[in-house]
Amino acid sequence: MKIKNKKHLAVLTKWDLKLLYSSPTDSQIEKDLQYAEKVAVSFEKKYKVKNPAYLKKMNALHVALTEYEKTMSVGLAKPLYYFEYIQCLDSKNNVARAEISKLTSRITATANKLIFFEVSLSQMLKEISKKDQKVFLENPKLAHFRYFLECILKASKHILSEKEEKILSLKSLTSRSLWIDGTQKILNKQTVEYEGKLIPLSEAGLKIHELPTQATRLELHKKQGEVFKNLADVAESEINAVVTDKKINDSLRGYEKPYDATIVSYGNDRKSVLNLVKTVTDNFHVAHQFYAVKAKLLDVKKLYYSDRAAKVVAQGGQQRKISFTESYSHLYELFNRLDPEFAEILRQYVERGQIDVYPKVGKQSGAFCSSSENLPTFVLLNHTDTFDSLRTFAHEMGHAIHSEYCRTQSPLYKDVSMSTAEVASTLFEAFVFEDYFTTLSDEEKIIALHDKIHDDIQTIFRQIACFNFENELHEKIREKGALTAVEIATLMNTHMKAYLGPLFEMHESDGYFFVTWSHIRNFFYVYSYGFGQLVSKALHKKYVEDPSFMKQIKQFLSLGGSMSPENIFKSIGVDVLSPDFFQKGIESIKEDIVLLESLVKLQGNKIQRTK
Repeated sequence: MKIKNKKHLAVLTKWDLKLLYSSPTDSQIEKDLQYAEKVAVSFEKKYKVKNPAYLKKMNALHVALTEYEKTMSVGLAKPLYYFEYIQCLDSKNNVARAEISKLTSRITATANKLIFFEVSLSQMLKEISKKDQKVFLENPKLAHFRYFLECILKASKHILSEKEEKILSLKSLTSRSLWIDGTQKILNKQTVEYEGKLIPLSEAGLKIHELPTQATRLELHKKQGEVFKNLADVAESEINAVVTDKKINDSLRGYEKPYDATIVSYGNDRKSVLNLVKTVTDNFHVAHQFYAVKAKLLDVKKLYYSDRAAKVVAQGGQQRKISFTESYSHLYELFNRLDPEFAEILRQYVERGQIDVYPKVGKQSGAFCSSSENLPTFVLLNHTDTFDSLRTFAHEMGHAIHSEYCRTQSPLYKDVSMSTAEVASTLFEAFVFEDYFTTLSDEEKIIALHDKIHDDIQTIFRQIACFNFENELHEKIREKGALTAVEIATLMNTHMKAYLGPLFEMHESDGYFFVTWSHIRNFFYVYSYGFGQLVSKALHKKYVEDPSFMKQIKQFLSLGGSMSPENIFKSIGVDVLSPDFFQKGIESIKEDIVLLESLVKLQGNKIQRTK
């Protein structure tokens, strides 16, 4: 599909997957796979030998690291991405599903051939003295590889032998992946009754927040909760199995706390993460303040879990419609003011078919940005002509712009930490919100500001409450050996109530949401949401105070994964390790809540005067 935009050329609103391959039967798919396999086998054959020179001589190590980096640049996953994109657009495409299954096994086998290299480096670094480690890492010849080697050294005490690493990799299928997949398959088959029809459980979850009254939201929520409760025995076994598996892995690797493995893998400083968790937890009262305003907007005296993400409608009218053409024009003009390079990236994406715009039957819901080494980046939207759709567009283009700037990095450093991944996206979302907010009526401002604060509460406070839940869940299972479904549900309710506050009346069935919450299966990654959101607020504040700070923002965008998240931001003048850093970000949310309160009060006065 093409649309015309007065200020731009014709733009595509569907992905052009021919940017990858001409068709699912393209012979280049097999050629790419065979080439990637050949490169991996060649590297393994050359360097997986007894007494390798690269572990003894600096020149030999430099050569080996250079070749390893070249090996990393080979597009091993390109065919897999291609079929995954096809399935994103058509969930019922059985050809794509079958190919994904075959390719996953084949690619994993190829990747496993390279495990030995980093394991060998970690063993070598672990065995030499700290003095020799320092001399080694500061050698000028290895300057380019220094951060890569520092990461290996940091993780070295947790890395096992090559045989043990392969065993852990292989057993993860039966001890983790199959458990999680099994529960998800059961969930995918569930339905609930709504208006005389059976609808998928996932659709019911989305529909709850759109329903106009508290009673209808609660009714559908309870039906959904009953399904979760009926599946709790299955999820109980699954959660206990995967958490116990992690306990075993952590014990073998020597991780002290359940969250340590995630912090190490994301390259974060443990101190900054724990400061984030404590600061946000200590400020749960800010979320309580927001929900007090939300209750007024919903015209209710108390709130239920089903009201948590309920949409609000201000008195006086509907939200304005914003077509995709208008969204594109607005973003293009805004990006051009921020920096012409941003606008040029956006233009290329829409003209090349790298953005899939509209919802359709069978298409994956939500939005995402997907990028990989030497491949074009693809953005998926489900644009519904609202201000929220415009913000989502800006969010995903933030990811896309980040990915484009990261292309200046070498293959070892193009991938960014999860802790920095959400910074660019939420920063660009903040840019468009501030720019568009001033054009809205008071009624529209109430809705827009409510939605913005709601996103902050979800991204920061809810995710840290989840982190706290996960931590206690893991600690209790480690202590007791297992928890019952009732105990897990009770624990979840306790932590959700902590951030939701006194206005919420929690039901026992609310806690069974653990059955479907995928976040808790990806252990502790939830903290990265709050980290990224609060860092982006700091960057946005600096830009507002001094637009020349855009130079530093572009520097951050181009650094990829070449430093730790803390050092990336330190390099542009943002001290994430400062004790009050996260508190400053939370203060900006409090300011937004005060503004929302004033707008609601003003609107209430208008209504009273017109009665």
